[in-house]
Amino acid sequence: PLRYISKYRECVKREAVKNKSQWKTMGPAKVAVPSPNDFLQKHSKEPKLAPKKKEEDDKKLLPLSVPQRTYRPVIRIKKNFINKNAVAVIKGVPKKPRPFCVDTRQGDKYPLEPSGLVPKYIKKKNYGVTPRYVTRRNEEIKREEKEYEARVLEQVKKKAMKTLSDEERTNILKALKKNWEEINHAYQGLPIVTDTRYKKIHKEELEIKLKQLEHDIAAIENHKIVYIADV
Repeated sequence: PLRYISKYRECVKREAVKNKSQWKTMGPAKVAVPSPNDFLQKHSKEPKLAPKKKEEDDKKLLPLSVPQRTYRPVIRIKKNFINKNAVAVIKGVPKKPRPFCVDTRQGDKYPLEPSGLVPKYIKKKNYGVTPRYVTRRNEEIKREEKEYEARVLEQVKKKAMKTLSDEERTNILKALKKNWEEINHAYQGLPIVTDTRYKKIHKEELEIKLKQLEHDIAAIENHKIVYIADV
Protein backbone atom coordinates (compact mmCIF):
# COMPACT_ATOMS: atom_id res chain seq x y z
CA PRO A 1 0.00 0.00 0.00
CA LEU A 2 1.09 3.58 -0.62
CA ARG A 3 2.39 5.68 2.33
CA TYR A 4 -0.13 8.06 3.86
CA ILE A 5 0.49 11.75 3.03
CA SER A 6 -1.56 14.46 4.70
CA LYS A 7 -3.33 16.95 2.50
CA TYR A 8 -2.32 19.77 4.92
CA ARG A 9 1.41 19.14 4.45
CA GLU A 10 2.06 22.11 2.15
CA CYS A 11 -0.03 24.43 4.31
CA VAL A 12 1.97 23.52 7.43
CA LYS A 13 5.27 24.14 5.65
CA ARG A 14 4.13 27.58 4.50
CA GLU A 15 3.03 28.57 8.01
CA ALA A 16 6.32 27.35 9.49
CA VAL A 17 8.36 29.42 7.04
CA LYS A 18 6.04 32.40 7.47
CA ASN A 19 6.29 32.52 11.32
CA LYS A 20 10.03 31.86 11.46
CA SER A 21 12.25 34.91 12.15
CA GLN A 22 15.98 35.26 11.72
CA TRP A 23 16.82 36.24 15.39
CA LYS A 24 14.46 33.91 17.23
CA THR A 25 16.73 31.97 19.60
CA MET A 26 16.67 30.63 23.21
CA GLY A 27 18.70 33.62 24.48
CA PRO A 28 20.05 36.89 23.11
CA ALA A 29 21.72 36.46 19.75
CA LYS A 30 24.60 38.75 20.66
CA VAL A 31 25.75 39.83 24.13
CA ALA A 32 27.02 43.38 24.54
CA VAL A 33 30.71 43.39 25.42
CA PRO A 34 31.57 45.79 28.31
CA SER A 35 33.64 48.79 27.42
CA PRO A 36 37.27 48.84 28.66
CA ASN A 37 36.70 52.34 30.05
CA ASP A 38 34.01 51.09 32.49
CA PHE A 39 36.38 49.12 34.79
CA LEU A 40 35.68 48.58 38.51
CA GLN A 41 37.15 51.35 40.61
CA LYS A 42 37.93 51.49 44.32
CA HIS A 43 34.96 52.39 46.64
CA SER A 44 32.70 52.59 43.60
CA LYS A 45 30.09 50.22 45.10
CA GLU A 46 29.89 52.01 48.48
CA PRO A 47 26.79 54.18 49.08
CA LYS A 48 27.47 57.85 48.53
CA LEU A 49 26.17 60.34 51.11
CA ALA A 50 24.37 63.45 50.11
CA PRO A 51 26.45 66.60 50.25
CA LYS A 52 26.07 68.67 53.41
CA LYS A 53 24.08 71.80 53.27
CA LYS A 54 25.58 75.14 54.17
CA GLU A 55 22.85 75.77 56.76
CA GLU A 56 23.95 72.78 58.83
CA ASP A 57 27.56 73.98 58.76
CA ASP A 58 26.48 77.42 59.89
CA LYS A 59 24.49 76.00 62.84
CA LYS A 60 27.58 74.31 64.30
CA LEU A 61 29.44 77.57 64.62
CA LEU A 62 28.87 79.10 68.05
CA PRO A 63 27.76 82.71 68.03
CA LEU A 64 30.32 85.21 69.18
CA SER A 65 29.63 86.59 72.66
CA VAL A 66 31.13 89.51 74.53
CA PRO A 67 32.24 88.74 78.13
CA GLN A 68 30.29 90.43 80.92
CA ARG A 69 31.72 93.15 83.15
CA THR A 70 31.73 90.83 86.22
CA TYR A 71 33.82 88.21 84.41
CA ARG A 72 37.27 87.70 85.92
CA PRO A 73 39.70 85.50 84.07
CA VAL A 74 41.28 82.59 85.97
CA ILE A 75 44.91 83.30 86.73
CA ARG A 76 47.05 80.23 87.19
CA ILE A 77 49.49 80.43 90.08
CA LYS A 78 52.61 78.34 90.00
CA LYS A 79 52.88 76.02 93.01
CA ASN A 80 56.09 75.26 94.77
CA PHE A 81 55.75 71.52 95.36
CA ILE A 82 59.12 71.28 97.13
CA ASN A 83 58.08 73.68 99.91
CA LYS A 84 54.66 72.07 100.11
CA ASN A 85 56.10 68.59 100.59
CA ALA A 86 58.59 69.89 103.15
CA VAL A 87 55.82 71.51 105.22
CA ALA A 88 53.73 68.30 105.03
CA VAL A 89 56.69 66.25 106.29
CA ILE A 90 57.41 68.66 109.16
CA LYS A 91 53.80 68.84 110.33
CA GLY A 92 53.01 65.19 109.69
CA VAL A 93 52.78 62.56 112.43
CA PRO A 94 55.47 59.90 112.21
CA LYS A 95 54.31 56.41 111.37
CA LYS A 96 54.33 53.88 114.17
CA PRO A 97 56.48 50.83 113.55
CA ARG A 98 54.56 47.67 112.82
CA PRO A 99 54.95 45.13 115.64
CA PHE A 100 56.49 41.79 114.70
CA CYS A 101 56.96 38.55 116.55
CA VAL A 102 60.25 36.60 116.34
CA ASP A 103 59.91 32.89 117.15
CA THR A 104 63.19 31.41 116.00
CA ARG A 105 66.82 32.16 116.78
CA GLN A 106 67.48 32.71 113.09
CA GLY A 107 65.34 35.86 113.28
CA ASP A 108 62.27 34.65 111.39
CA LYS A 109 59.48 37.08 112.12
CA TYR A 110 55.81 37.55 111.24
CA PRO A 111 53.20 40.24 112.02
CA LEU A 112 52.05 40.18 115.62
CA GLU A 113 48.44 41.26 115.15
CA PRO A 114 47.12 38.39 112.96
CA SER A 115 49.14 35.81 114.94
CA GLY A 116 46.51 35.56 117.71
CA LEU A 117 48.87 36.63 120.51
CA VAL A 118 47.30 40.09 120.78
CA PRO A 119 44.10 39.98 122.91
CA LYS A 120 42.07 42.15 120.52
CA TYR A 121 38.90 40.02 120.70
CA ILE A 122 38.68 40.42 124.50
CA LYS A 123 38.64 44.19 124.14
CA LYS A 124 35.63 44.20 121.83
CA LYS A 125 32.47 45.95 123.02
CA ASN A 126 30.27 42.93 122.40
CA TYR A 127 32.73 40.42 123.91
CA GLY A 128 30.91 37.91 126.13
CA VAL A 129 27.46 39.15 125.08
CA THR A 130 24.99 36.48 123.99
CA PRO A 131 24.19 36.82 120.28
CA ARG A 132 20.72 37.89 119.28
CA TYR A 133 19.92 34.71 117.38
CA VAL A 134 20.69 32.63 120.50
CA THR A 135 18.38 34.71 122.72
CA ARG A 136 15.69 34.58 120.03
CA ARG A 137 16.00 30.81 119.79
CA ASN A 138 15.82 30.42 123.58
CA GLU A 139 12.67 32.53 123.69
CA GLU A 140 11.10 30.39 120.97
CA ILE A 141 11.98 27.21 122.90
CA LYS A 142 10.43 28.59 126.12
CA ARG A 143 7.29 29.65 124.25
CA GLU A 144 6.96 26.18 122.69
CA GLU A 145 7.41 24.54 126.13
CA LYS A 146 4.65 26.71 127.61
CA GLU A 147 2.31 25.87 124.73
CA TYR A 148 3.07 22.16 125.17
CA GLU A 149 2.38 22.34 128.93
CA ALA A 150 -0.90 24.16 128.27
CA ARG A 151 -1.97 21.46 125.79
CA VAL A 152 -1.08 18.70 128.27
CA LEU A 153 -3.08 20.40 131.04
CA GLU A 154 -6.09 20.68 128.75
CA GLN A 155 -5.86 16.98 127.90
CA VAL A 156 -5.53 16.07 131.60
CA LYS A 157 -8.57 18.20 132.42
CA LYS A 158 -10.53 16.51 129.65
CA LYS A 159 -9.51 13.07 130.94
CA ALA A 160 -10.03 13.99 134.60
CA MET A 161 -11.79 11.32 136.69
CA LYS A 162 -15.21 11.96 138.19
CA THR A 163 -17.01 10.22 141.06
CA LEU A 164 -20.28 8.34 140.78
CA SER A 165 -23.21 9.67 142.76
CA ASP A 166 -25.18 7.40 145.14
CA GLU A 167 -28.14 7.33 142.77
CA GLU A 168 -25.98 6.29 139.81
CA ARG A 169 -24.23 3.69 141.97
CA THR A 170 -27.51 2.10 143.07
CA ASN A 171 -28.88 2.12 139.52
CA ILE A 172 -25.74 0.41 138.20
CA LEU A 173 -25.95 -2.23 140.99
CA LYS A 174 -29.60 -2.94 140.21
CA ALA A 175 -28.84 -3.29 136.48
CA LEU A 176 -25.90 -5.63 137.15
CA LYS A 177 -27.93 -7.83 139.53
CA LYS A 178 -30.83 -7.98 137.08
CA ASN A 179 -28.44 -8.99 134.31
CA TRP A 180 -26.92 -11.63 136.61
CA GLU A 181 -30.36 -13.07 137.39
CA GLU A 182 -31.23 -13.33 133.68
CA ILE A 183 -27.97 -15.07 132.79
CA ASN A 184 -28.25 -17.34 135.87
CA HIS A 185 -31.78 -18.29 134.83
CA ALA A 186 -30.48 -19.20 131.39
CA TYR A 187 -27.61 -21.12 132.97
CA GLN A 188 -29.97 -23.11 135.21
CA GLY A 189 -32.04 -24.04 132.17
CA LEU A 190 -29.12 -25.76 130.42
CA PRO A 191 -29.33 -29.53 129.94
CA ILE A 192 -27.43 -31.74 132.39
CA VAL A 193 -25.63 -33.65 129.68
CA THR A 194 -23.43 -31.52 127.39
CA ASP A 195 -22.73 -34.01 124.66
CA THR A 196 -22.27 -31.54 121.80
CA ARG A 197 -19.65 -28.92 121.16
CA TYR A 198 -22.20 -26.10 120.86
CA LYS A 199 -23.60 -26.91 124.34
CA LYS A 200 -20.11 -26.83 125.86
CA ILE A 201 -19.26 -23.46 124.27
CA HIS A 202 -22.60 -21.95 125.34
CA LYS A 203 -22.16 -23.17 128.92
CA GLU A 204 -18.61 -21.72 129.11
CA GLU A 205 -19.78 -18.33 127.79
CA LEU A 206 -22.52 -18.14 130.43
CA GLU A 207 -20.08 -19.07 133.21
CA ILE A 208 -17.62 -16.35 132.08
CA LYS A 209 -20.40 -13.72 132.03
CA LEU A 210 -21.61 -14.76 135.52
CA LYS A 211 -18.08 -14.52 136.95
CA GLN A 212 -17.56 -11.08 135.42
CA LEU A 213 -20.91 -9.80 136.76
CA GLU A 214 -20.19 -11.19 140.24
CA HIS A 215 -16.79 -9.46 140.22
CA ASP A 216 -18.32 -6.12 139.16
CA ILE A 217 -21.10 -6.34 141.77
CA ALA A 218 -18.62 -7.14 144.54
CA ALA A 219 -16.31 -4.26 143.47
CA ILE A 220 -19.15 -1.70 143.55
CA GLU A 221 -20.58 -3.01 146.86
CA ASN A 222 -17.19 -3.00 148.62
CA HIS A 223 -16.27 0.53 147.47
CA LYS A 224 -18.69 3.31 148.29
CA ILE A 225 -16.77 5.89 146.19
CA VAL A 226 -16.20 4.93 142.55
CA TYR A 227 -14.16 7.03 140.07
CA ILE A 228 -14.76 7.01 136.32
CA ALA A 229 -12.21 8.30 133.77
CA ASP A 230 -13.31 9.82 130.44
CA VAL A 231 -11.35 8.00 127.76
